[in-house]
Amino acid sequence: MSRAWNLISRPKGSPTMENFALRDTLDQPLKEGEIRVSNSFFSVDPYMRPRMDEGDSYIAPFALNEPMTGAAVGRVVETRSERFKVGDRVSHFLGWRDVATLRATDALALPAGDLKDEYFLDVLGTIGMTAYFGLFDVAQARPGDIVFVSAAAGAVGSLVVQIAKLRGMTVIGSAGGKEKCDFVRSLGADHVIDYKTPGPFEDKLRAAAPEGLDVYFDNVGGEQLDAAMGVARRNARFAICGMIGMYNSDAPIGFSNLFRVISMRLQVRGFINSDFMSRRDECMAQMGYWVSQNLIQSRYTIFDGLENGPEAFFSLFRGGNTGKALVRLDA
Repeated sequence: MSRAWNLISRPKGSPTMENFALRDTLDQPLKEGEIRVSNSFFSVDPYMRPRMDEGDSYIAPFALNEPMTGAAVGRVVETRSERFKVGDRVSHFLGWRDVATLRATDALALPAGDLKDEYFLDVLGTIGMTAYFGLFDVAQARPGDIVFVSAAAGAVGSLVVQIAKLRGMTVIGSAGGKEKCDFVRSLGADHVIDYKTPGPFEDKLRAAAPEGLDVYFDNVGGEQLDAAMGVARRNARFAICGMIGMYNSDAPIGFSNLFRVISMRLQVRGFINSDFMSRRDECMAQMGYWVSQNLIQSRYTIFDGLENGPEAFFSLFRGGNTGKALVRLDA
């Protein structure tokens, strides 16, 4: 038997435990070409919240009363494929469960060695790809740019801060609370804004960037996106990665500075990491070098036990994580 979290009802606003059920599944004999993986970690990410709703999006919604999915890392415990042997470490997309059965072609072989499993759900996984390609390809950031990163203490944002500094940019980050702001400063950010302090966010951003912004890397949406539009310089580039501040709200969001998209010739582009999957090796080579040289640091908020999967997910929307939020299954 294996166990997996199922979505049993669609949330109205913020998800609760009533929307989830942890269910047993009878493991079937492997078919030719399949592998069985004992997961060591799985990822919880903000993009999973829109997947809990019905309707069109960039990824299919979770089906009700079926195991949920997401990025995971583990080791092969059974195989009927020549691609993998027992003990091989792999990443795949069948998270939210302790054991995954999948086609070998849907798993990615990971290197043996001392690199921690966590890295492959963070800097050496899709989180790293999102930060790397979002900054350099989507936002076309270059040395000397003034870059604003929202949710700079989060998984993607904390990487963007670091790689922007490595490439000679001035970086402004936003985070909530003293501890998170101190963390963003430790990553090298030139200015840090505590969005929880009183006052309009645009005033805080303008004080941190009196000369304006060249790049905005958006993880939040809402007020911070509107403020960035208000402070942006002509021809500024916006990479829209996520909008966690808006996922649980049905209320319409007004943008008072939206007209500046025209007047300041702003380039606003949304993207997801799979847009760049064909160039994954390029990203991993560069990120792997930075990691090997200790030029990038990662921080994790780890929840132990499959039972804590939903709680790990809820923490994303309460500001309960610093860096990458993960669920550990082999503690």
